[in-house]
Amino acid sequence: QEQLLQSGGGLVQPGGSLRLSCAASGFNFSLYTMSWYRQAPGKERELVAAISRTGGSTSYQDFVKGRFTISRDNAKSTVYLQMNSLEPEDTAVYYCKAVYSAWRNYWGQGTQVTVSS
Repeated sequence: QEQLLQSGGGLVQPGGSLRLSCAASGFNFSLYTMSWYRQAPGKERELVAAISRTGGSTSYQDFVKGRFTISRDNAKSTVYLQMNSLEPEDTAVYYCKAVYSAWRNYWGQGTQVTVSS
């Protein structure tokens, strides 16, 4: 059974840091492009960052560039999102996504990140 199990969310103060993890099982992790998305209340789900199969290429949306880092460890079948300099606007449910093709992809269960004083 294909699964993406997320962890690392929580409450953090503005300027703080969190590291999200997404551990894959039931499929060949190394064949999948991995992405992080987020969705705030009343807003559409939006792409945050993506990383290629080998980890050799990464991409970020402008609103997190310079603050967030996506990485992966294929030996552990895990993708990470290191979030620094967090802002209240970063508050959202964060989801990881594994993509092999447009018709073969999997979503994590989501984890809440709240940035507040």
